[in-house]
Amino acid sequence: MEEMNGAGSAAPLQSYTAAVDWINSLIPFGIRPGLERIERMMERLGHPHRRLKFIHVAGTNGKGSTCAFLTSVLRQCGYSVGTFTSPYITKFTNRFQYNGEDIPEETLTAIANRLHPLVEEIAETPLGSPTMFEVTTALAILYYAEECYPDVVVWETGLGGRMDVTNIVTPIVSVITNVGYDHTDVLGDTLEKIAYEKAGIVKPGVPVVSSVSQPEAVSVLKDKAASCKSTLYLSGEQFTYESKGTGEGVQTFTFKGPFRSLDIGIAMKGEHQLANAAGAMMALEVLRQYMAFILEDKDVLAGFRHTFWAGRLEEIPGSPRIVLDGAHNPEGAQSLASSLPKFYQYRKLNLMMGMLSNKHHESYFKHILPIVDTLILTEPDFRKKMDAEHLQLIAESLRENYAKDHLQIIVEHDWGKALQLLKSMTEEDDLAVVSGTLYLIADVRSALLRQPDSEKGW
Repeated sequence: MEEMNGAGSAAPLQSYTAAVDWINSLIPFGIRPGLERIERMMERLGHPHRRLKFIHVAGTNGKGSTCAFLTSVLRQCGYSVGTFTSPYITKFTNRFQYNGEDIPEETLTAIANRLHPLVEEIAETPLGSPTMFEVTTALAILYYAEECYPDVVVWETGLGGRMDVTNIVTPIVSVITNVGYDHTDVLGDTLEKIAYEKAGIVKPGVPVVSSVSQPEAVSVLKDKAASCKSTLYLSGEQFTYESKGTGEGVQTFTFKGPFRSLDIGIAMKGEHQLANAAGAMMALEVLRQYMAFILEDKDVLAGFRHTFWAGRLEEIPGSPRIVLDGAHNPEGAQSLASSLPKFYQYRKLNLMMGMLSNKHHESYFKHILPIVDTLILTEPDFRKKMDAEHLQLIAESLRENYAKDHLQIIVEHDWGKALQLLKSMTEEDDLAVVSGTLYLIADVRSALLRQPDSEKGW
């Protein structure tokens, strides 16, 4: 790939590290809703996104797992798949996958060098500098449209939907997993407002699949689909799923859709994963029925069965038993609280958590406190972290009405020391859980799996 900038001088970014540092240097420009800057970049690059087939996935929780199911099944069925997700757990290159493999560092560097002069040029206009996520999204589009040419791109929104940068694309099917209270500082503080933002990914004539359940959110989604003349496939109406129980580490459910029924098994733990898998299956059915995708039953079932997504009720091998789960909002906490007793047997439950400062933590604690014996509050190594003492104040205020009588609350600011404490106090019959923001999960996971070169971020 050409590594010269517009002026014909040498590439400004000489290494992968320099490229990632440059992209991350745009973080101070924040999350700035709006598509003007990404549209300008795409226009200057010849609209590469128009050459790709996207499955666009939005929602409060379950986006990553849904993307993982879709990727796994489509690959098993013989399709080449690009997968764009955020945040990443291990390394910046995780965000841009092609058939399960990260973008090569040298490819990322070369594409960043193409974007560098364009970003500087736009920064000089009234539009202002493109943000980190805008540049990352443009990089993904160039990778898929001009480097690896996947049959389909599984495309996760960053935040919301309507004004999210990923909404530059017109997909072949849209998926909205659910709607809950998260990022209310940006998306609004009612379910209707949040649903309106998520429903922004619905495009004229493009079918949309959703597992949204709250009546007020369903109403917003139905109105949007009707105004776009888009067919809506809604869980509980056009398709249903029913759990058939768990055996040998596999959850089985019966999927019933407008075209057929199928019994599906998944190894992902948690009841909420049934909803994610069923939504993914409905999206796949749309592709099979209307877009001539060849998806054989045996391949579909194998794809679901082998899906894995890091940091989602993920048990780390070894002793003591430690489970990682990136539940960081009320809906995630509810799923975690209901899933742990179903999937694990334990005497005591010791939970370590850290959060960012822009979340509904009181509702989170209302779900978590009733099942926890020891709570270790710590802080992620991230600029927007919430002070552990602040979390302690919230937890203590709810102790009387929600917590077990003997609940022990410990504050340890250093997450590394908190992890050692968690391990030392968890006995053979106990279960240790690390939960909260994925920024904490990423660091803990790399420490437990001894991955010293781990990066993390949004």
